[in-house]
Amino acid sequence: MAPRIITSKKIQLVGLKRIISLSQNQTRELWQSFMPQWKVAGLPRTEFYSLEVYPEGYFASFDPNRDFEKWAAVQETAELSVPETWERLEVSEGLYAVFTYKGRSSEVHKMYQYIIGTWIPNSAYQLDSRPHMGIMGKKYRNDDPESEEELWIPVKK
Repeated sequence: MAPRIITSKKIQLVGLKRIISLSQNQTRELWQSFMPQWKVAGLPRTEFYSLEVYPEGYFASFDPNRDFEKWAAVQETAELSVPETWERLEVSEGLYAVFTYKGRSSEVHKMYQYIIGTWIPNSAYQLDSRPHMGIMGKKYRNDDPESEEELWIPVKK
């Protein structure tokens, strides 16, 4: 599976974050906190961003207990009335390898394993130290096998 390589512009996001690890994965709880606040705020239906901000060198030696930031977010726009509990995150411009994932959200880890373990080492790119993003648009349907989302992996030459 070949990704699209794109140069993204700077993205301003707002949402909730938690410090988690793969062994103490609280992604479901994060989204369960985020979605009711999004609904109460009456924010428009948009793309949702699931981000991971990994510390420098995170992938050099795998440790499922190592912490990273996990975000549930939307793009910030002038018309958004952002809940007070939400934080802002700026994603700087840069190269991304964009993969389209079709399948159950509970199995997306297999795609990430392929990207990190197979595609990156065999490509002309290296991982960059910027947020990893899952962008869930209109075709996203959680654990439905027909669900689609884009996986944005930060890369550099």
